[in-house]
Amino acid sequence: NKGIQPLIDSVVDYLPSPLDVPPVEGINQITEDIEQRVASDEEPFSALVFKIATDAHIGKLAYFRVYSGSLSTGAMVYNSTQNLKERVGRIVQMHANKREERKSVYAGDIAAAIGLKDVSTGDTICDLHYPIILESMVFPAPVMAIAIEPKTKVDQDKMSLALERLAEEDPTFKVATDPDSGQTLIYGMGELHLEIIVDRMLREFRIEANVGRPQVAYRETITKTVRTEGKFIRQSGGRGQYGHVVLELYPLEKGAGFEFTDETKGGVIPKEYLSAIEKGIKNAMAIGSLAGYSVIDVGIKLKDGSFHEVDSSEMAFTIAASIAFQEGMKKAAPVILEPIMEVEVFVPDLYLGDVIGDLNSRRAQIIQTEAEANQRTHVLTVYVPLAEMFGYVRTLRSLTQGRGTYSMEFSHYEEVPSSVSEKIVSNITT
Repeated sequence: NKGIQPLIDSVVDYLPSPLDVPPVEGINQITEDIEQRVASDEEPFSALVFKIATDAHIGKLAYFRVYSGSLSTGAMVYNSTQNLKERVGRIVQMHANKREERKSVYAGDIAAAIGLKDVSTGDTICDLHYPIILESMVFPAPVMAIAIEPKTKVDQDKMSLALERLAEEDPTFKVATDPDSGQTLIYGMGELHLEIIVDRMLREFRIEANVGRPQVAYRETITKTVRTEGKFIRQSGGRGQYGHVVLELYPLEKGAGFEFTDETKGGVIPKEYLSAIEKGIKNAMAIGSLAGYSVIDVGIKLKDGSFHEVDSSEMAFTIAASIAFQEGMKKAAPVILEPIMEVEVFVPDLYLGDVIGDLNSRRAQIIQTEAEANQRTHVLTVYVPLAEMFGYVRTLRSLTQGRGTYSMEFSHYEEVPSSVSEKIVSNITT
């Protein structure tokens, strides 16, 4: 607790207050126009939820920052991000691990609400009569997974509840079930992130778990444009099933995700089936054709198709679109993508050559080397595939006699070399 008071005093003295910064901007849900909210108690209430925490005694705490207006205990608020109405039970202001009850909070205040059951990190809460969506936070997708199972049957139900609460608190942590093995998979941003999750399960929820080896969350994409067709026709005495689509698959820029456009003319496919077609494509994108990883950065154009006035249904078009995408994916020169991490390594000059040599053996791309003045230390900024970073902390300590440190964060996805791709595919198929 040294130096904290001068630090806080400096924040008050030198950093801008809410009145000194420009008004916050958001989108009006009704008019879709950009609106401003001035940091004033007289403005309509608007706030951004920036953190979710679970307290053993009072349950879910939603931390929020008030940008305009005021909020009182018991008031009804509108969650404009999720289109929900909720009532605030209590408002508390946190001082480390102590809570101070508040009747009201005003523009510029940071507090925590108790009683908001469905709110998530990044949601906007606001006045019911003046809806607005403030700029939300963008969270990277998790890039690593491990299988996890409780050591005893007693812990099975407790583990599900614990993982649900941890996922609520951390938007970069996801839970899924492997469709083949039935195992529970937890996804995070790296080894350390997942180790902390497992440790919190033991410490906070008293759950002991067996943990599998970390697995990289690869992705798949396509590299050329193709035209593909899918038909689903069934006749079984009564009403049949009929769906027929012609799609064009084309690659998108890195990080673009997914886009779907309808280019049909003359009503060859009724508009009510478009959402079913898009759903079928997204279902098919969950399992790629090379190694079963989800597909990203693909654009789809619905070019043509046909329907039957009696037999066509949403289910038939969903299945037809899935078939078309799966067939098109195989013809579109698919490739596997791997997560690339931006890594900063702090290494004493004496061990610089050994550390660079080790990074090169991990398929690293050195972006920048910077010497820190008077500290006889170099800072290396490199791009490294996540698959090559397992156990790096032990290697770095060994190479530098415990004096080297590093930090890393997700940067982007990149195509894997063909030799690595073959190894990934063979591991999946054997």
